[in-house]
Amino acid sequence: MKTFKRYTVTAALPYANGPLHIGHIAGCYLPADIYVRYLRSKGRDVVFICGSDEHGVPITIRARKENITPQQVVDKYHNQMKQTFEEMGIAFSIYSRTSSPVHHKTASDIFMKLYNKGIFQESVTEQYYDEKVGQFLADRYITGTCPNCGNPNAYGDQCEKCGTSLSPLDLKNPVSALSGEKPVLRETKNWFLPLDKLQPQIEAYINKHSDWKPNVFGQCKSWLSQGLQPRAMTRDLDWGVKVPLKGAENKVLYVWFDAPIGYISATKELTKDWEKYWKDEDTRLIHFIGKDNIVFHCIIFPSVLMCDGDYILPDNVPANEFLNLEGEKISTSRNWAVWVHEYLLDFPGKQDVMRYALCANAPEAKDNDFTWKDFQARNNNELVAILGNFVHRTQVLTWKYFDGKIPHAEAYEKSDLFVMEELSRFPQKIADSIETFHFREALSELMNLARMGNKYLADNEPWKAITHNPKRVQTVLNISQQICANLAVLMKPFMPFTSDKLSKLLNVAPLNWDAAGKATMLPDGHKLSEATMLFERIEDETVQKQVDKLHASKTVSETTKTVAPSKNTIAFEDFEKMDLRVGTIVNAEKVSGADKLLKLTVNTGIDTRTVVSGIAKYYKPEQIIGKQVCLLVNLTPRKLRGIESQGMILMAENADGELIFVSPVKTETDNGAIVK
Repeated sequence: MKTFKRYTVTAALPYANGPLHIGHIAGCYLPADIYVRYLRSKGRDVVFICGSDEHGVPITIRARKENITPQQVVDKYHNQMKQTFEEMGIAFSIYSRTSSPVHHKTASDIFMKLYNKGIFQESVTEQYYDEKVGQFLADRYITGTCPNCGNPNAYGDQCEKCGTSLSPLDLKNPVSALSGEKPVLRETKNWFLPLDKLQPQIEAYINKHSDWKPNVFGQCKSWLSQGLQPRAMTRDLDWGVKVPLKGAENKVLYVWFDAPIGYISATKELTKDWEKYWKDEDTRLIHFIGKDNIVFHCIIFPSVLMCDGDYILPDNVPANEFLNLEGEKISTSRNWAVWVHEYLLDFPGKQDVMRYALCANAPEAKDNDFTWKDFQARNNNELVAILGNFVHRTQVLTWKYFDGKIPHAEAYEKSDLFVMEELSRFPQKIADSIETFHFREALSELMNLARMGNKYLADNEPWKAITHNPKRVQTVLNISQQICANLAVLMKPFMPFTSDKLSKLLNVAPLNWDAAGKATMLPDGHKLSEATMLFERIEDETVQKQVDKLHASKTVSETTKTVAPSKNTIAFEDFEKMDLRVGTIVNAEKVSGADKLLKLTVNTGIDTRTVVSGIAKYYKPEQIIGKQVCLLVNLTPRKLRGIESQGMILMAENADGELIFVSPVKTETDNGAIVK
């Protein structure tokens, strides 16, 4: 295997459209952080790059839902995610954002370089257009029935139920997510990356990496076997990096063109020597991602880098599978998630407990399930009972018998030599697992070291030997303390906060990886800090509260009707044109041959007029005579079933889809009163 001078490690840019949940952390950020912390401990030259993806369609969808601007959305969630990462100990070299001027320029420059080299194909194609809203629809603005599994809520780019990658034209019964209307096809011009022509080059690149994780290599081969197709690198949107071409004023770069370039632009922001991390063949580029991003990081982004010609290509892309929650898929729309910022509030000081639980149960080869009971068991039965118990007993006994000073090892018995020999092997065993991205295996080896320490103490029983063989106790506690010192070093990638806490207990500065494996890390007579517990038990009622909270939030989410997004903003002058008045229904009757229509006679205070309203399904004529209502009186008259309707009654739709009147608060309001 090639030896590299430096490492560029990236973690997938999260969409800045919502908070982080434990699936995000387990998917790529925790494994990436473990790997980078290990490299740093080994003294390697490494940059760890991430940032908020602020140009995806999910951003604009969130903005519509919250009735705020996309910029307000990304500002809110960028800051929240950055803080959450920091509090969880995810130690990025830089956490940037794709709205930065450096990123916009970098992405535009790379696009123009490919354009000037004649890489792109300029094509006019038919794309879905929402006539009601008046805009072309990006993939995520279209929903419909998946042709593969029949899921009625598939997106225009992917079915999240079966995982199939789609294009909007694949969907059955497509619907605009903006208006709920059926979109129409219209012609538009975009610039395409010719992946079909690049396939031989891409295939050769993928074949060189058959050592990649089976889920990654297999998915790449599957895409290639189907034959790659040209993919548009521009979109008809108004939010994103503007396409730097004349005639493309209303277009932005495709998010999966600009987002990975965010790794490059963030490195530019980090260091003036950024080029050595992206253009030097002695640098190893590694992308940590979730499985839903494999095609973008293994095929599309490498294709862009190949076409540019100046950049190194990813050497590995260790993608994890998905983490489920209590037997169900994590769903932000159903609020079925453990939100990390809420966890940090509910479990202060327990970042490492969650890091440990997520790593021990990481979805490295298949989807795995997080449960609160397992979380509790990991803490109580492993962190408290094994690791914490060994360290605490060792510290307490050393204080009790030797005034908190490392005793001299008088003589080594066979069992001592065996433990010391085993101890010397652990750094390499853990390192081998980390180097090959088997983080669960690496963590298991770390716990095996703690288990060995516990067994060593139990076998030698220093609390008994102290009465008749104090010199033996000196050796046993010396070796036990050396194991503790090794644990402090080797646990740092996995549980950095606990590593620091243990280092303080041992009264030593944090040491690098190569210091581990020795039974001489702590010199004779070294004074320890006062003994404290590393971990504490988590009780049943604590985890039950979390389970109850989870189910309660899901119940609220599932019983709450989804609120339609707000429509495009209008000028106040447009609102002033509307004449809204209070009126009273003085007569009502069914419209012959129309099941939904009622013919209403309304006293508007201005006049008495006829209004045809589609409310017959919900109200009988006799129920609403005398009802005061709000109505739009200056709407252009139109004929319905031969009856001229002069206005529109204001109605609202409740959670059951029923229409209800928007009525004045006081029933004695005068007819003709203006509604403001």
